[in-house]
Formats: sequence, C-alpha cells, structure tokens
Amino acid sequence: MARVRTVRSLGVVGLVLVAAVTAGCSGSSSGPPAASHASSGSGSGSATTAGAGAAPAPTESNPPGDIPDNQAYVAFRPSGGAFTVKVPEGWARTGQGGATVFTDKLNRVEIGTASASSAPTVTSVGSEVVPRLRGQVPKFDGPKVSQVNRHAGSAVLLKYQGDSAADPVTGKVVRDAFERYAFYRQGHEVDLTLSGPVNADNVDPWRIVTDSFSWK
Repeated sequence: MARVRTVRSLGVVGLVLVAAVTAGCSGSSSGPPAASHASSGSGSGSATTAGAGAAPAPTESNPPGDIPDNQAYVAFRPSGGAFTVKVPEGWARTGQGGATVFTDKLNRVEIGTASASSAPTVTSVGSEVVPRLRGQVPKFDGPKVSQVNRHAGSAVLLKYQGDSAADPVTGKVVRDAFERYAFYRQGHEVDLTLSGPVNADNVDPWRIVTDSFSWK
C-alpha cells in the first residue's frame, strides 16, 4: 500500500507541474510582446528603430549666396542706352554714382557706362583699373586679368576678392568674389561687375547674365 501511495503522489505532482507550465504558456501568448506594445503606443518608437542605420536625407536649401537654379531673368536697358543685359528678376534696383545696381541678399550686379576713346585691354585694366579698385575695395586681393569671349564679342575680365560693406543691422562683413567685364564698341564702354560670397557657386547665373549682354 505504501508503494501505491507513492506512485499516486508522484502522479499528482506531475499533474501540478503540467498545469503550471500550461498556464504559463497560455498567459504569455495572451499578452502582446513588449516590442509590439511600444510601437503601438507611439509610432515614433518603431520609426526610430527602423531608421537607425539609414543615412540622413540631404538638405534641399541653397548655401549662403547661391542663386537658385530656377531664378528668372528679365532684360534691362537703360534710358537711351545702347545695350541690353538680362538681370535676375525681383532684385532690388538702385542708382549709385551713375551706375545701376541690382542686389538680393548677398549678391550684386553693377552696370556702369563710360565714354572711351579706345577699347580696354588686359594691360590697361591691369595698370589703371586695378590700382583704382585697390584703393576703393576693402582688403582688395588676387586680381587676375584676361581676355574672354561672350555672345556680344570680346571683353576684358578682371577677377578679384574683397570685403563687403558691413551689414547695417548685424555689422557682419562677407568676403566677396568679383567678376568685372569690360565691353566696348564705338567709343562706348560698359562695365558689368558681378559679386557674391567667395564660397557661393554662381558660375551658371553669372554666365547667363554676361552672355545676355548685347549692343543695340
């Protein structure tokens, strides 16, 4: 009889263990997993996990001084002028010392005219214009003079750098790159000066402006 009671006791213990294991399994399957609960409570948890190893999206804004690729241009012809040139649409227009200036943020287009008995040359610009600008432009540096061709014909190009005027509000000074084109025909000289921050990539916009110049 003692042996029978022992067998029955072991059987009861086995049934208790089976019931406990079964209850534990059913309890864990009835509740949601921890990760699923975190994602359902707030969408940001699963998004952060999924994108942790992904590279950030590129910024779609233009660097300071860059003229947008979709910039529109309009023709400018001074009163009684013998030429036309396209300038960026929407830029502020002012008159400064006989020249017409178009500005927007950090960029500038200046158009000046003068009477001249002969066409400017690389030599004359280097010996006459460079010294004058050196005394007018703060921290004038790196002048390079060359002959270039545009749709209107040959022009003398002077490239240099200098500091901008201090911002009237912030007092900030920007290091600018300048391109000065001298066009000439029949006693008339037009000086077209383009400027903007040295790190700006305005090669294409400046090419649009200078190639649009034409005599009338």
